[in-house]
Amino acid sequence: MKIGVLALQGAVSEHINMLKRAGAEAFPVRKREEIERIDGLVIPGGESTTMGRLIKTFELEDVIRRRHSEGMPIYGTCAGMILLSSEIEGFDQFKFGFIHITIVRNAFGRQVDSKEIDLSVKGFDKPFHAIFIRAPVGKNPGKGVEVLSEVPEGIVFARENNVLVSAFHPELGNDLRVHQYFLDMVGKFLTNKEVL
Repeated sequence: MKIGVLALQGAVSEHINMLKRAGAEAFPVRKREEIERIDGLVIPGGESTTMGRLIKTFELEDVIRRRHSEGMPIYGTCAGMILLSSEIEGFDQFKFGFIHITIVRNAFGRQVDSKEIDLSVKGFDKPFHAIFIRAPVGKNPGKGVEVLSEVPEGIVFARENNVLVSAFHPELGNDLRVHQYFLDMVGKFLTNKEVL
């Protein structure tokens, strides 16, 4: 199972470490040909407008769109969640539109750099200790969106088909369950490919 972590900025090595601990082969990707060869893609946190510009600069948009259309799972954390969304409230910036939610950027307030919450997550037997850093939230989910966790401010963990997003940073903790959830998606994708 080969997982690429988009290495334009953000917590790339932390995601790679967690994915390796969860049993995957994981490495940074920043070239089109690297994205062609992976089974799943993680788009980490960072600054979403900068990352959007870099995706354009490195000419990665079309290859990511094509791999998504082929069913390859993609997981975005924080800025990655923003980039994968269909709408960003108050901002006209690059986005893929792969998951039908509206994003509210810096939803917990700019002055609060981070907060930690024990989240109730659909399918998890016990709460997930989540770290939020200048985090967005989602709202107005489309009918294809499965909300996996939410807080009073909005949606913080969701899935639509082969796209998974979280407003929090599971790569900064020790709990592997979110990365394992993503790898389960990748495993199903690979099994379906073999069937085809």
